[in-house]
Amino acid sequence: MTSLVMARQMIKRFYSKYEAFVLPIIKFLIGLVCLLIINSRLGYMSQLNSFVIVLMVALMCSFMPLNFTVFVAAVFVLGHMYKLSLECLLVVGALFAILFLLYFRFSPRDTIAVLLTPICFIMKIPYVMPIAAGLLGGPTSAVSVGCGVVVYYVLEALIGGAGSINSLADEEMTTRLKFVIDTVLSNKPMLAFVFAFAITILIVYGVRRLRIYYAWFIAIGVGVLADIVLLLIFDLIFDTHVSGGSMILGSFVAILVGIVLQFLFFHVDYERTEKLQFEDDEYYYYVKAIPKVTVSNTQKKVKKINSSKKRSVPRED
Repeated sequence: MTSLVMARQMIKRFYSKYEAFVLPIIKFLIGLVCLLIINSRLGYMSQLNSFVIVLMVALMCSFMPLNFTVFVAAVFVLGHMYKLSLECLLVVGALFAILFLLYFRFSPRDTIAVLLTPICFIMKIPYVMPIAAGLLGGPTSAVSVGCGVVVYYVLEALIGGAGSINSLADEEMTTRLKFVIDTVLSNKPMLAFVFAFAITILIVYGVRRLRIYYAWFIAIGVGVLADIVLLLIFDLIFDTHVSGGSMILGSFVAILVGIVLQFLFFHVDYERTEKLQFEDDEYYYYVKAIPKVTVSNTQKKVKKINSSKKRSVPRED
């Protein structure tokens, strides 16, 4: 454990020292992965599938705020939707406008949650997001995660219905538009995951804020159980047919990720808890102080000993 704590401290010192270089690299990788996934899942517009264009845009994202990455990802999606059909462009564009209004109104700083939620769904581990958002974010993080869930399921629904949309090319625009809207709104698993994840985030956030020992560990366990129970309840309500195997595996990964986040951001030593009391002219203060787990770096000093002594030669006058 001591070596892990020392490694964590070294990582933090390295990041704080080289943040100006590390942060752009992280932004570049996030932008690159997001755009590559969008092109691989959609890929209707050949001009956007060029790796050179993706690389250039990802480089632009590395020097811009993360919200710029969200905007660029939305532009790529709309470009592919335009190539698929005009009706898809109109529906997805209107949906993105609503999501952007909700996102910038409630949780503009949770950009990473919006980007990582669809990626976690593609990796079959979406259950990680409500646990991580509840531990590191706040109640408004439910909006960001919910936006990511909606984006994923809407795009998956349109990808699955692309053949039917193309077959309606000779129909009237109103018919095609009605089909696209019905495809988007009839997505019951989307509603189940939005509600379940939102409630789970609130539960995890509320528990980890309690003034009790091991609050983060309790929040992880309660959050995973609540997420499973809620998804099973919404599965009965919406008939979503959630896979039990993927739920168990994803919940196990969520527990591991939660433990890692606890170690990185809230690793404290409860055995050295101190209760302090002091006062000023107006108040008495009762404080519980729990120290963080740290390891002092032992600096080795090498002292060079020269065994050969210089002999003094007598000076002749």
